[in-house]
Amino acid sequence: MITYRSDPSAVVPSDLLPFFDPWPVAPALDRRLAALRGADLAVLAYDDDRLVGFATGLTDGALIGHLSLLEVVPSHRGRGIGSALVGALGTSFASLYGVDLCCDEDVAPFYERLGFSRVVGMVRRHPERLP
Repeated sequence: MITYRSDPSAVVPSDLLPFFDPWPVAPALDRRLAALRGADLAVLAYDDDRLVGFATGLTDGALIGHLSLLEVVPSHRGRGIGSALVGALGTSFASLYGVDLCCDEDVAPFYERLGFSRVVGMVRRHPERLP
């Protein structure tokens, strides 16, 4: 049974080992943990005691929220966990004007099914800064 929590303080670096697949360059474990704990909002999905997914968000608290990371381990994809994680963050963003995110083209249909719309976006990536 999948349960959801919002406190990442018990997460240890080794819990995050199976995540960030298929990133071309995955962040080091300490950076993964820092990203999770440094977010304004975090929702974690557990299968018993095993972390199987998480989403993080950033917000100004007044107008805009940003879904910064959504990760589900490959063995648990396609089971509604990602949708539930986005929904849980959406509850925290409910009073805001907008929620933004950037994603790769292959996962855009997933977010469209959750009510997101395509817009022009720009990103700057620095894979040389990882891990």
